[in-house]
Amino acid sequence: MEYGFVVPWGDAADIGDLAEAAEEAGWGGLFVWEPVWGVDAWISLALAAVRTSRIRLGTMLTPPSRRRPWELASQVATVDRLSNGRVTLSVGLGAIDSGFEAFGEECGKRERAELMDECLDIVCGLWAGQPFSHSGEHYRIEPTEFPTIGHVEQSPRVPIWCVGALGKPRSMARALRWDGVIPQVLDPGTDGGARQPSLLEVADLRDTIEAGPNPGADIIVEGQWTEHSPAAYADAGATWWIESMWGAMSEHSPVTAAYDRLKQGPPA
Repeated sequence: MEYGFVVPWGDAADIGDLAEAAEEAGWGGLFVWEPVWGVDAWISLALAAVRTSRIRLGTMLTPPSRRRPWELASQVATVDRLSNGRVTLSVGLGAIDSGFEAFGEECGKRERAELMDECLDIVCGLWAGQPFSHSGEHYRIEPTEFPTIGHVEQSPRVPIWCVGALGKPRSMARALRWDGVIPQVLDPGTDGGARQPSLLEVADLRDTIEAGPNPGADIIVEGQWTEHSPAAYADAGATWWIESMWGAMSEHSPVTAAYDRLKQGPPA
């Protein structure tokens, strides 16, 4: 199992410092969340890329429905080249309570799913190089001869992790297309909330993956090692544990809290 850490809060300079600390402490990856408005995730990751040489860098997560596909493709490819091929792109529908409505972003679940599918098709097509064209429900692209740098370092492309809602066939079919599944379990007891997947659910997901189009794909579980056992999830078939401490956002210095946790190293 690989161990990553998602930064709960911080400016771009903080992300550079935290990424360096994470690498020194033996973490396998550092991830940032991508807000509707605030600190730019990809500028932060670019700084982290030049401050490190080993750990993976990525978002947790990017909602493609509110991104122009060609801009997202450009940002991810730029950081992938800058990091010599250490980027992972995590995607999902996103949390609409993070500012979607306030800034006029699409809030409908079906529409966001359509936009995400089409955005990812375009992103991967652009990474593959010109000539590229696309004619879809939401976007139309014609081949261009304008000189640009658009390639990625990783082959065949940057790995993509996708949220998959367990028990929701369409959501799972979407996630199983890609290189990793971030399992989400919708909790009917909350208003659109989700809970941690159980060990049995992760084991069942591993069986589903091995029988699907991408056997060996990653399973990414997010949580806190003080509340759940990463080793038990590894035995069940998970390949990444993403340590999260979202409660630090209410502390006096969430960056300091994140730094202190990173220095302790990944869960034993």
